[in-house]
This record gives sequence, C-alpha cells and structure tokens, in this order.
Amino acid sequence: MLDNPSITIAGRRISTLNAPYIIAELSANHNGKLETAIRLLKEAKRAGADAIKLQTYRPDTITLKSNYQDFRIKGGPWAGRTLYDLYQEAHMPWDWHKPLFELAKELEITIFSSPFDDTAVDLLEDLNVPVYKISSFEAIDLPLIKYVASTGKPMIISTGMVDKEEIQEAIFTAKEGGCKEVAILHCVSGYPAPPKDYNLRTLADMSKRYQLVTGLSDHTLGNTTAIASISLGASIIEKHFTLDRSAGGPDDSFSLEPSELKALCENSKTAWEALGFVNYGFKSSEQENIQFRRSLYFVKDLLEGETLTNDHIRSVRPGYGLPPKYLEKIIGRKIKVSVKKNKPALSEYFFD
Repeated sequence: MLDNPSITIAGRRISTLNAPYIIAELSANHNGKLETAIRLLKEAKRAGADAIKLQTYRPDTITLKSNYQDFRIKGGPWAGRTLYDLYQEAHMPWDWHKPLFELAKELEITIFSSPFDDTAVDLLEDLNVPVYKISSFEAIDLPLIKYVASTGKPMIISTGMVDKEEIQEAIFTAKEGGCKEVAILHCVSGYPAPPKDYNLRTLADMSKRYQLVTGLSDHTLGNTTAIASISLGASIIEKHFTLDRSAGGPDDSFSLEPSELKALCENSKTAWEALGFVNYGFKSSEQENIQFRRSLYFVKDLLEGETLTNDHIRSVRPGYGLPPKYLEKIIGRKIKVSVKKNKPALSEYFFD
C-alpha cells in the first residue's frame, strides 16, 4: 500500500505532501477566437494556475454529422443542438495548438490536452505534451487509453461517467499499455453540477481503493466544493476557466472568471497548508501565549514552615507557577521558604 502516491508533471511533483495542482480548463471558452485563447493562457498564469488544459478534437473525430435523435442533445445548456453542431462551434482548430504551446513555454505555465482520438494524440506528441487527460466520457474508450499509454507520458483520468469496475479497467489498461504514472479525478459530469451531487467522501474511498493520486474535476459554480475536497485528499483541482461568464459561449456559464481562479489558487494552497500533519505540540504562533495558561499563585503572604491551605493559593492566569494539577498534592504541606502574595507557586517551595 502506498502512503503517498505521486505523479510528476513537467518537473512538478503532485501528491498530498505538495500544494494542490491547479488546472485551468480552457475547453471551448476561446469562443472561436485565437486571441481569446491567448488571453486565457496569460490570465491563467497571472492567477497562479499550474497548468492550462485544452481539448483536441474535430467534430468528425468525436461524433457523426447526423440529425437523428441519437445525436441531438435533449437537456442542459446545449439542449436542442446536434452533437456535430456543438462540437463544430466548440472545438479548437488544430493549427492553434502550436502557437499556444509556444506561448505557454514562454509564460512558464504547463499546457496539455484531452485527446479524443489517435490523430489527436499524434498531434500532441509532435508538440511534446508532458501529460494527457482522459475525459469522463472517454474513460470507457480503452483503445484510446491504450494508445495514449503507449506514449509513456503520465495520464489523468476523469471518472464522472464510469463506475468502480470501469475505473479499474481504465487504470489497468493505462498501466498495461505502458503508462507508469496515473492520477484519477472524481467528477460529476453535469454542466453545472450541484454541490450535493459531488459526495466528496468518495475521494477518500478512491484513494484507498485505487492507491493513486486523486483529485477533483469540479463543475460546480464557485470554489467551495473544490476547497473542501482538499481536506479529503484531492491533490489536483481542475476548473473550467473563462474571461467572461456572460460571454455566451458553450462553456462560459459554468466557468470561473480570472479573479475567481486567482482566489481558487490562493485558497487551495491555504487549505492544504492548514491540513499540515498530526501535531499535538505547541505551534509557532502559540509560543508567546504559553504564559497565559493557568497556574498556581499565592494570594497571601506565608512564612517558612506554615501549612498551605486553599485560602493561600489559587489557579489563575498567567502560567509561571505550577500547573493546577498539583493543587491537591501541595495543600496541607508545609512551605519551605517565606513567600509573598501574587508570586507564582514553584516546585522548590514544596518538593525535595
């Protein structure tokens, strides 16, 4: 059993012993403009994200051009549209990938993508992508996972549309195919997804069950669910990211804006730092306050040889005297030296 499984992406180690790895999902939020995609990269870097993720497909590599009901979306933000029509609008032109990868290198932010077929993997390999993401809907596409695994690159698998056995199949296929580092993301594939659907306690079970780095692909509105997941072992947080939630693009409405992404990056690190380790000792911020603990103080003047009674001593703040637990042990004993009231009761006054 691995106590702290880890993966490494572009030199960055990811585990529960490291600050959460924040992925800004660009998805379709370029809204058909390369300049928007470029701005999103720059804003993600400015916000403090560790990586930005693309999606690499063409409409004809992900679906069929058909008006049959099978291919028509029946609910959610894209209701009434055909899959082909939606993906025609949402996809990122493949000739954008190279300039975006070059810009990410210049900005020193990791960039990678979710491929949706073998040709997408080939394109991304030509760009020397450092890691691959398998989307929830493709997590049952074992031939695709096998092909991605053959690259030897780390793989992150979202689990929103698969059950326990299918998750295990995907992991097995990845490892058998040559992938040595796998992470899995708990996910709810609703757009947006209500926080109550996330059942974040699943994260702890996933970590124990699969012995892999776990994280969260979060489709809720806001950051509360993502922040909460860190206390349950999430080492990776992925959120959709846009310049303007009201821009009207396919994914804009359930995405974070730049200020919200910045808050997520900062608050995630704070939440992780607050977890710390098991520690019952005094913390650095407490050292100066130890003096304010209670202790035993004389409340009357006493001469050498007098017998101590409850009227002579009290448990009060500050903490320079004996701890209050010694009160019963010293009541009834003779004091060894004369003392003044308002002075701390010390062990040398009573004990040999």
